[in-house]
Amino acid sequence: MSTYPASDQRFKEKDASEKQSSDVPFQPKQNLIYLKWSEKTDLESLESNTNVFDLVCFSHLRWDFVYQRPQHLLSRCAQARRVFVVEEPLDSPDDSYYLDISRRECGVWVVVPHLPQGLSEDQAIALQRLLVDALIAEAQIQTPILWYYNPMAVPFTHHLDASAIVYDCMDELSAFQGAHPELQTREAHLFELANLVFTGGLSLYEAKQHQHSSVHAFPSSIDAAHFAQARAIGEEPSDQAAIPHPRLGFYGVVDERMDLALLEGIAQARPDWHLVIIGPVVKIDPALLPKHPNIHYLGGKSYQELPSYLAGWDVALLPFARNESTRFISPTKTPEYLAAGKPVVSTSIRDVVRPYGDEELVYIADTVPEFVTAIEKALAQSQTNDDWLNRVDAFLSQISWDLTWQAMNELIEAAIVTSKQGRKSSVRQEETSTATELVSSRK
Repeated sequence: MSTYPASDQRFKEKDASEKQSSDVPFQPKQNLIYLKWSEKTDLESLESNTNVFDLVCFSHLRWDFVYQRPQHLLSRCAQARRVFVVEEPLDSPDDSYYLDISRRECGVWVVVPHLPQGLSEDQAIALQRLLVDALIAEAQIQTPILWYYNPMAVPFTHHLDASAIVYDCMDELSAFQGAHPELQTREAHLFELANLVFTGGLSLYEAKQHQHSSVHAFPSSIDAAHFAQARAIGEEPSDQAAIPHPRLGFYGVVDERMDLALLEGIAQARPDWHLVIIGPVVKIDPALLPKHPNIHYLGGKSYQELPSYLAGWDVALLPFARNESTRFISPTKTPEYLAAGKPVVSTSIRDVVRPYGDEELVYIADTVPEFVTAIEKALAQSQTNDDWLNRVDAFLSQISWDLTWQAMNELIEAAIVTSKQGRKSSVRQEETSTATELVSSRK
């Protein structure tokens, strides 16, 4: 990894080399802030296209964790403009603080702050502000589009001069386990700053529509061609090949949103069925996961690998618990399962019931007996599914991540124009006010 110092004229800033008490403000010696660029980075690729505004995203999700909504949208955005995704900070091994910056194949720059351990929240905010300012200066980012997934970033970014501010609200984060107590307050501030608010589903739109004047619903979409590969793949992944049929599959993050009791009940009710669970276990104790010979935890897989696993399933599952953390979710995997040609059984998550359940594209069930019955129907359907599959394809032909990004981008461009007009009007008003004051002072 190569290290390049930020411009010393603009950023001779704070040095955290001396231990500080968590309740003592930083009074460190001046020093350079360092931006650490990956050795693979072609610094010429950092050159800005002066014809378009860069986009800087602040995310609570790691770019390389699970491929989902942010990756689908921002990788498309990166085809036309520079995109920087600033993640939540990691602990540095010492008292240093820096940004670790690397570029992904899709063109997105992933920016990971590293901060000293033991900081107070105010200290962490102050350092992140310094580091973000260093990034803005060194990469020559001028009046960017600020794109938020994480309202907790507002305190160290609200000072930035932006061409437009977008809040892509993909979840009700305050309902998640371990949510910061200030999250709702920070989100309210973000609503005040934002030009546009996008929501990840219809339920979330209904909850947020009265909190801002420009809220737009963009439910989970689909890269249909990618998942349709599952309809033709013949070779099984090695860790799934030996699992007997019928196979009932799930992929995604395994956390407090999953109904573990439901999984347990299905496995016990039908020991001849095999449940394949793909994905990382997060925020719950792995020891709490139900363990039976017919439940197979295969761990996380890449986005590129998913179709090959889907191809070997007989039924796809959405076994979400019905609680506050799932009240507003719009699972991206619903259309992905369908694009793979797999019958789907889901609990009554509102954004699955509408539209997929209402259109009779997905079976809806909640209790163990209901789920078992629905799976039996889905297994029978998979043998004679031509009419269902035609309806699935007709539905999915109306949605795509390309269409979603196109619609979002049009709204953003319009917001930039409106923001420019507002700035010009504000400048004229200030000039008029100043001239009036001068005339009055001479009377």
